Parts: sequence; structure tokens; C-alpha cells
Amino acid sequence: MHVDHLLGPDRLDQEIAGLLGRHRRLDDRRRAVRATAAAELAAALDSSVVDAGRLRGALDACGLGGAGAYTVVVAGLTPRGEAGDAAAGLAEALAHLPSAVHAVAEASDGEAIAVVAREPDAGYDVRALLGEAWPLLPARRPGTVPHAGVSGPVDGPERLGAALAMARHALAAARAAGPAAPRVAGLGDLDGLGPLLAGVPADVRDAYRATVLGPLLGAGRGSGAMLLETLRTFLAHDCSWARTAAALHLHVNTVHYRVRRIEALTGRDLSRLDHKADLRAALLCG
Repeated sequence: MHVDHLLGPDRLDQEIAGLLGRHRRLDDRRRAVRATAAAELAAALDSSVVDAGRLRGALDACGLGGAGAYTVVVAGLTPRGEAGDAAAGLAEALAHLPSAVHAVAEASDGEAIAVVAREPDAGYDVRALLGEAWPLLPARRPGTVPHAGVSGPVDGPERLGAALAMARHALAAARAAGPAAPRVAGLGDLDGLGPLLAGVPADVRDAYRATVLGPLLGAGRGSGAMLLETLRTFLAHDCSWARTAAALHLHVNTVHYRVRRIEALTGRDLSRLDHKADLRAALLCG
């Protein structure tokens, strides 16, 4: 005799609904436990003073303890989305990684932090695979653009703090390089002075720019702007007097005069490579 003849259609439906409900509640409890463990890992990693014991315990709770290599990923939305948006998008992207265990949580600043554990010989690059999946992610919030920074692999929990700093630096570079398009950056993408400086805190960049270029601005509103334009053009044309004059529609003697004034005000000699680099970096900090 069939079971539905013993229980009746209504009773059978109730039994199935009960089983599904119990499974859903169990799954919800497991998801809540994983989320709590991931949040503790992110908090331990992002602490101003990293407690190695706390960090190892958090890794174990997330099932990441004892891995051969770790990679940290930091993701964010520009402009910042609602709570959980960045973490949800990052978790979806990381699901494309083969044979990797990861934990994702939201940081206090609204960004998402993920720790990926895998063996060193896994045969794939986290940054490369994330870069392929990232543009395909559906928009979590209309009008926002997702960016991510990926650290290099580190071989132990004690180096995860440094990996987080690498990932945040790479995230700043991703935002600077493509503010209007989804982008993932790693340390290998820091291939120029601009991307490198993008990861420097804004207040540090502002202070450096004011220190190096402030004397030019102090020359007067119109004069300072004119000297800055001349400096940008001179450096962009490899310090060629003739090409700078042509680009600015000036006589070469005028370019000579302005460059000499720039040198006098800044204390830099534009015939020296290190002084050119100082001024170029200061311009990029603006």
C-alpha cells in the first residue's frame, strides 16, 4: 500500500512541508554560524592590534585553519551601497574559484573583506579569475560600481595583516584606474607612479602635495596656476624646451624663465631625475 494512502493527501503535504521547514531552519542556523565566524575573522584581521591567537581561532572557526596559502580580497562599491551589498557581490564572485575555501564579511567601513585559503599548487591565480568574473556580476545597487583589490598569496596567518594592507592598496588603485567601470586590481597592476600613489591615504597625499607644490601656489592665484600648467607640460614633454613652448604657444625664452622660477620656488632642479620624480609625484597627488 502506498504511503499517501496511509497518511492521506493532506497529511502527506503537511509532512513534506514540515521536513522542508526543518531543513530550512537548519540551513539558516548553519548560515548564521558561518556569518558570525566570518565577521569575527574580519574583525580580528582588521584590528589595530592583531592578536595571533584570536586570528588563528577565527580561521579555524571558518574552516580555513592550516591552509598552505592565503589571499585577502577587499571589495567596495562606489558610491557606497547599502549594508551587505559589497559582501554579497564578493561572495558571489568568489564562488567561481575552484577548490578554494573562503570567508566573507562586511568591515566597519562598509567594504567587504574575504580570506581565501587554498594550496600553493592550486594552479590558478585568484586575481586573474576574479578579474574574469567581476564584470559579469549583476549590479547590487543601481548607480554603484564595484571594485576589488587582491593581495598576493601569503604563507601563514601571521602575514594576513600585511596581506590586508596590500589588498586595500590594490583596491584604491582599482578605483583610481577605472572609477566608472567594475575593476579588480592586484599588486601586479601597480605598474606606474599613479596607481602606486592611489593607495596612499588622501591626507598623506595632500600633505605631500602642499609641501612640494605649495610654494608655487603661494606665488599668487594667476601666477601659481600658470606655473603649475607649465610644470605639467614641461614634464609631459620630457623636459623639452621647444616642445613645451609649442604646446603652450610660448616663446622658448618664456619657458626658460618660468622653469627657472619653478625651480627657485620649489627648491628642485629639473635637470635632476630625483627632483623631477618629486614634482611629478606631487602633481599626481592632486
